[in-house]
Amino acid sequence: MKTILVLFGGCSTEYEVSLHSAYAVLSHMDPARYTPLAVGITREGQWLCYTGDLSRLEDGTWQQAADCIPCTPLVEREAHALLLLDGSGRRLLFDAVFPVLHGKNGEDGTIQGFLQVAGIPFVGCDMLSSACCMDKAMTNTLADAAGIPQAKWLGFTKYEYGKAPEEYNKKAEDYLGFPIFVKPANAGSSVGVTKAVDAASLKKAIGKAFNEDSKIVLEEGVDGMEVECAVLGNEEPIASICGEIVPCNDFYDYEAKYVNPSSELHIPARLPKEKIDEVRTAACNAYKSLGCSGLARVDFFVRHSDGKVMLNEPNTIPGFTSISMYPKMFAASGIPYSELIDRLLTLAMEKWDR
Repeated sequence: MKTILVLFGGCSTEYEVSLHSAYAVLSHMDPARYTPLAVGITREGQWLCYTGDLSRLEDGTWQQAADCIPCTPLVEREAHALLLLDGSGRRLLFDAVFPVLHGKNGEDGTIQGFLQVAGIPFVGCDMLSSACCMDKAMTNTLADAAGIPQAKWLGFTKYEYGKAPEEYNKKAEDYLGFPIFVKPANAGSSVGVTKAVDAASLKKAIGKAFNEDSKIVLEEGVDGMEVECAVLGNEEPIASICGEIVPCNDFYDYEAKYVNPSSELHIPARLPKEKIDEVRTAACNAYKSLGCSGLARVDFFVRHSDGKVMLNEPNTIPGFTSISMYPKMFAASGIPYSELIDRLLTLAMEKWDR
């Protein structure tokens, strides 16, 4: 029996999504094989060991419960432990960590670096891959270097833009044309993303993106089907059946993902088998090129004009609720949720034992 520390919450705009993902992971963990140790990080950054009803994760009231004990992980490579800060001096031992932290301070390599320094096995990509996949400018740079097809793009910092805004605006218009998708380089779940259709909306979109990050990415609009593929594994990853997104809004923004239930999800994607196989192969290639391990969801466009498969972005800690695309695509591929968790934990242990 292994004890698994499930880490959720965090100082991120995706805090609420993390709570729902953690509820699903904790609810589906095989009690015959694993003892869960739930640890939440509040929006303010406090670590709390939570032993209460899981339903309070779903409604967001978990940290108001009496079942929370302040805690901190110990950086000791010999014995992985959580120190309770209730005056008792108690240490709770665990074998591995399942990070369910979406977005900044969880998906960007920060927690992964800490766990690597502490010698703690954990589910998912390592520090370098997590950081590279979180930063859209870095992802696009690596994809270009690896010859992975993607939309035309530009990236620049707030400092650079502040010195010559009109120059950058004109460069974007000339090189990318409209529509242009403006994105913070480091933000998940489409937070701060805007579709600019003219010069005026481009300026507003750039300002909005800079409110989220000091570096942004601009990408040409691609007229195509939005397709996702879940990937699982270390050296020999496997890809799931593909899923198709039909957003209720103009594009798949935060509201379309989590608020408005009108977005359509199709598993499998409505594509010919040979095109689905092409997407699955592209997903594994991108996964390996970006140094991923454990898991990632890799998103693509399939362009309407010529059927070209183009990388959109990777997500190294995708949504993990029971209705999220990552577990749903693997369920459709013959790997149900509980087995998926077991495989991810096995991969984490194997990676650390290498």
